[in-house]
Amino acid sequence: MNIPDGARRNPELRRGAMRRQVAEAGFVRVDTLAQNYGVSIMTVHRDLDELERLGFLHKVRGGATSAPTTTFHGDLEHRMQAQVDAKLAIAREVVRTEVQPGQVIALDDSTTSLVLARLLPAKAPLTVVTHFQPVTRALAAQPGIELIGLGGRYDAAYDSFLGQATADAAARLRYDLLFLSTTAVAEGVCYIQSLDTVITRRALIASAARSVALIDHTKFDRRALHRLVRLADLDRVVVDDATPDQVVRRERARGATIDLA
Repeated sequence: MNIPDGARRNPELRRGAMRRQVAEAGFVRVDTLAQNYGVSIMTVHRDLDELERLGFLHKVRGGATSAPTTTFHGDLEHRMQAQVDAKLAIAREVVRTEVQPGQVIALDDSTTSLVLARLLPAKAPLTVVTHFQPVTRALAAQPGIELIGLGGRYDAAYDSFLGQATADAAARLRYDLLFLSTTAVAEGVCYIQSLDTVITRRALIASAARSVALIDHTKFDRRALHRLVRLADLDRVVVDDATPDQVVRRERARGATIDLA
């Protein structure tokens, strides 16, 4: 592999190159990285530890992966390519049944919200509030869409603004509708791996007149660290038709308003 000399010598450039290599390959061995960059195995482990802390990859035995696992929901590129049909079905359902011209709509930094965002111009005029850069790019210059961006600390791993400053900005506004997703659902509770994401999404939920969760069936098989919200405390939950019947019945028994797209 052709590695620029600057990436070999400079830790920041090296980690950036490693991040791209793991993202492109899906999995790369530690010894391969050490050989490619001319550094020790321990240096590679330190680099991967930092990239994992930032959310770009997940360390596994012998190397690192950018693909989703039960505890790592994948880098942004993998998430954008995952469950595309399910996300589109969910997005079409909520746009059809929830969105009306003239509303103020908040979108979180989930890839399902990005799929939904691309359908919104057909419902214009709308005001869209978001902290997710891909949504901003998707809706920029779209006729009838007024965009409001929530600033704060930019997190490159999520391509979004996250944390307390973003939450404070979200708390100063009021939305007719919030569309959000989650990393995992366990025992009727949504969980997120990133604490900054939890802080931001809780502020969005608190400022919304109506909160609708968009959750594909794979989220019921994962785990994440931080508690976000109970499904029963959201106004509506929409899942795709691959979600097992027993899951739907169980969540309804817990008090969630859950519909299949």
